[in-house]
Amino acid sequence: MAKVLIIKLGYSETLDKEISTTTSLGDVLRTTVILHFFKGDDVSWLVDKKAAPLLEDNPYINRILVHSLETTIQLQHERFDTVINLEKVPGICALADSVNAWRRFGFRFDEYKGAAQSYDGAEKVLSLSLDLDVKRSSKKYWQEALAQMIGRKWKGEEYILGYKPKSKTIYDVGFNWVVGDKWKDKTWPKDHWKKLAKLLKGKYSISWQEGLSNLGEYIDWINSSISIVTNDSLGMHLALALKKKVIALFGPSFSGEVYLYNRGEILLPQVNYNCIPCLQRECFQKAHCMQFIKPESVATEIEKILRHG
Repeated sequence: MAKVLIIKLGYSETLDKEISTTTSLGDVLRTTVILHFFKGDDVSWLVDKKAAPLLEDNPYINRILVHSLETTIQLQHERFDTVINLEKVPGICALADSVNAWRRFGFRFDEYKGAAQSYDGAEKVLSLSLDLDVKRSSKKYWQEALAQMIGRKWKGEEYILGYKPKSKTIYDVGFNWVVGDKWKDKTWPKDHWKKLAKLLKGKYSISWQEGLSNLGEYIDWINSSISIVTNDSLGMHLALALKKKVIALFGPSFSGEVYLYNRGEILLPQVNYNCIPCLQRECFQKAHCMQFIKPESVATEIEKILRHG
């Protein structure tokens, strides 16, 4: 049994250039797909405290380590067979390099440039995150690129969520309409959500994302619906982990790397903007691209997946 350390805190998204102080919960959740490759091993996972609940009760993680000075010192005095660092934050890369291990994957620290660099096998993934044109032209799903980083081949393996929902499925459609502060321009306009609700009224039962105070309640809410209409967000990845039917609405972010496991559809703006996807947090168009995803189109897709599965 090998001793494996996975470093994925959520400070930087693996396939995106940006490094943020806002923890990317969705990126941590979808990283769990690599656990399929280490079943039976002694796996430790270093994570930010905000994302730690996503890893709790995961059957393939032996130890969850919340990032702190104490855990940093501890790891520097442990010995591992494999270290996988999926953070591009220079300080985290330096920490990963300081952990005793005979095999390493992902990102390392360049002591001359003071920046993240890649280990062998991760060069293409690093180029996806640093060059927007390369990212736009990529034909790899996120899971496929992630597996490539660690010398494995992705064969459709899914996310692994340890949390067991307490809710029962009682609604036809869940509206996952709220987007975090990090990417506000991923939001589908509220008026469109309201119009979609009118189009579905009398046909399907609807539940709105609201009044949720913690991650457990959020997961329970998503689990309460057969299908989820969602922006590109943590909710989309949670819905996939819970094997829900998904209608995903994309505009500024890149939909080409997202795989829905044949349980839904991705809808894009129907507008002649050559900037889509811009991969930027702020839109400079007079009319935001997300306005051009029609509620009627979303309603049609909902009817398809609910009638035909």
